[in-house]
Amino acid sequence: MSLDQATYERGKALSEAVNPGMEDALAARYDALVPGLSRMVVEVPYGTFYSRGVVEEKTRLLATIAALTAMGGQTKPQLKVNIASARAVGASRAEVCEIIYQMTLYGGFPAMINALNAAIEVFEAEDAA
Repeated sequence: MSLDQATYERGKALSEAVNPGMEDALAARYDALVPGLSRMVVEVPYGTFYSRGVVEEKTRLLATIAALTAMGGQTKPQLKVNIASARAVGASRAEVCEIIYQMTLYGGFPAMINALNAAIEVFEAEDAA
């Protein structure tokens, strides 16, 4: 699936701003199995959905963290990426944890605990850097 160069460029700019190196990492891991997957991830989510500009980036990322938390423990890798991205655009640790905590009502206690554990891993990596 390919949209157009402008959509890709818009997605590339946003993905590099919030998650530098993501496309290259995806390409190295998955493009041999699914050719073009890395470009599709940049083009569709980042170029079409995330770059709409209706809500600010921090709000979008906090909403994404909420959704991933409510979905449960299988989302840990994506949750960590989005927590790190939210932190990169100015979300505080307290904001991230509060959003995760609020999802207890929708995803349950295990989902909240799993998401907090993912957040702790991101925060520990920040502290170690």
